[in-house]
Amino acid sequence: MIDLVEKNKEYIVDIVSQGYEGEGIAKINDSYPIFIEGALKGEKVNVRIVKVKKNFAYGKLINIIEPSVERCETSCKIHNRCGGCKLQHSKYNEQLNFKFERVKDCISKIGKLDSSLVKFPLGMEEPWRYRNKVQLPIGLVNGELKIGFFAPRSHEIIDMETCLIQDEIADKVVELTREWIKKYNIKPYNIDGNYDETGIVRHIMIRRGFTSNEVMVVLVTNGENLPYKQEFINLIVDNIPGIKSVIQNVNSKPTNVILGEKCITLWGEPTISDYIDKFRFNISPLSFFQVNPIQTEVLYGKALEYAGLTGDETVFDAYCGTGTITLFLSQKAKKVYGVEIIPQAIENANINARENNVDNVEFFVGESEVVIPDLINSGVKADVVVVDPPRKGCDIKLLNAITNIDAERIVYVSCDPSTLARDLAILEENGYKTIEVQPVDMFPHTAHIENVALLIKER
Repeated sequence: MIDLVEKNKEYIVDIVSQGYEGEGIAKINDSYPIFIEGALKGEKVNVRIVKVKKNFAYGKLINIIEPSVERCETSCKIHNRCGGCKLQHSKYNEQLNFKFERVKDCISKIGKLDSSLVKFPLGMEEPWRYRNKVQLPIGLVNGELKIGFFAPRSHEIIDMETCLIQDEIADKVVELTREWIKKYNIKPYNIDGNYDETGIVRHIMIRRGFTSNEVMVVLVTNGENLPYKQEFINLIVDNIPGIKSVIQNVNSKPTNVILGEKCITLWGEPTISDYIDKFRFNISPLSFFQVNPIQTEVLYGKALEYAGLTGDETVFDAYCGTGTITLFLSQKAKKVYGVEIIPQAIENANINARENNVDNVEFFVGESEVVIPDLINSGVKADVVVVDPPRKGCDIKLLNAITNIDAERIVYVSCDPSTLARDLAILEENGYKTIEVQPVDMFPHTAHIENVALLIKER
């Protein structure tokens, strides 16, 4: 197949489908795929081949000869360079259609289940400015200060003035940070994609509580030394409404990991707060908190609905994190046991439960596949099991432990349709039947899609 296309040669092709990341797919002789970022299904495009592999090729979109009726004008000036919103050139309902087809494809091809189990995604009425957190690298590119996102598959910083999926307050903080760095000649750590050990500032992170309106600004530095610290504090405090917390996070390691372990409160409080439904959560710089609070409430509400609780049930919540789903479940459960491997997350979970006056939850630190069998051996029996694993899905030992619990229901919350489908197939082999899969669009204009699935024990 490799001789079907040549590198650096241009072709006119029809886009017949879209890949899992939203890229358009054309096929030569109905078999050899060419992946083209920025192209939409139904379009005829001119493409230059940039990489040729044995079984597929990558092409760069040169121009659109026949556009799709679903194509729309993008409002973002750096959309084609940033790579963060890969679907912004597609109308929103078509984005939901794409995600619907993607989930169905995974469920049928990987999970070997009926795709009709998948419901249409629950989208947003206003799919803009929905993110409550942004983390932006700071660097010099050819001697010019850049604050923005990395270009896809590189350390090139694409300078950003505004981001249409972030909260507006973040734009103002970026502007002020840029002003401070230039005025006092603060040296960035990232220079032309390389780390400079003598550089000071690495990232700026902004978090805002959508309900509380409280704002946290975190400046990530390469070491504790921070010149003109008070000037930065004054600039932020005097110009950012709702500011509650100015933090210095120290990260001296030559790594792509953004935050270090040490946080220094420069001004205000070490945390801000926000709500999901009626529950209040304290958020520190290192806390995990869902970035789209509007859709988080939709997602957790669906998980609670699937759990089918009447008030008499005992629930296991595996991968419980800081206890957000646990608290939701506590509203209608007799008792909820949350399990998480990260000790700091469990500390936050206990604080969250205490501050929300929730007394029917209990949290454990450890691997869910170890802790849950121990709970069972100690006499605790669960009627419902809820899992919300990382992108890689559930550990096989946990899936085996879950099926041995003999719970009536399993509610599986997933951020990756592929690993969800894989794990559903395993659970089906072990006596559970998938009833429904509901996608929830947590990240409009990107290819990401969350899902929540309901499984019932077959008797």
